[in-house]
Amino acid sequence: MTKDIEAPPLTDTERSAAEARNPFTLTDANHTARREPETVPAYAADAGDHDALLDAFLDTHGDWEKWRTWSDDTTHAIHESQTLRIERIHETPDHETAWTIAAYETPVSDRMWVLTATGATPAPVMQELLDHLADGGGWDTAIGAPVDEKTVTVATQPLSDAGWKHTVDGRWIRWTSPAGDAGVQFDAVTAQHPTQNLATWTIWAGPDPDRPSWTLTASPHTPSSLLASLSETLAHETGTRHTTIAGPERRTSLVTTPPTAPAVAAGRSH
Repeated sequence: MTKDIEAPPLTDTERSAAEARNPFTLTDANHTARREPETVPAYAADAGDHDALLDAFLDTHGDWEKWRTWSDDTTHAIHESQTLRIERIHETPDHETAWTIAAYETPVSDRMWVLTATGATPAPVMQELLDHLADGGGWDTAIGAPVDEKTVTVATQPLSDAGWKHTVDGRWIRWTSPAGDAGVQFDAVTAQHPTQNLATWTIWAGPDPDRPSWTLTASPHTPSSLLASLSETLAHETGTRHTTIAGPERRTSLVTTPPTAPAVAAGRSH
């Protein structure tokens, strides 16, 4: 009787290749893992395909034009007025800046406001941001006007209405989700600085503010309507997250052994 030889466990490289072919089921000799979708708050959703989000945005909004740089690593999208611009850096690590969005009074003036988002920013958050730009909300700002209590209240009202915890710690004003896994922070000192490009708002989600899964930052004069739209998404919208679930061995899975090179037939005539 021929003795069955147990297949060796998959290496990391082989597992990645198998997941690429079939992302929902993966089996080795010891266990089965399934990537199942679950509905979660928007701030905890998967990042999805940011490049596809940008492509869809450009396909449906003819007043924006796509520009490629000398390198394929970056794409620029510029509004026909040339006063609202998007920079998208491809293949960006989760914790590094993947998006920079800026608005200008004129095509050659300084920035009115600037916003950045890291590579792991959830798809629902990025979608809401792009939708707001498409609706013409990028110019809804009062350049030079002080960032006062009314501005902050408008930007964060959806969070307050949803019961997010509001705290004040010196210069920092914070709103934290009921679960403590997301938040918005406003720097009252930076808000009064004459430079328009300093990060005054920080939106984050993850284990805690010091170890965020993703962050989004915005300068003082970022439109309060844009920030309010993002707050609404954080507080009330949902998204999808795929979680790997391990289970007992199932030999009927699509992937059961490491991929091997094709065998060379013995006795082949030449």
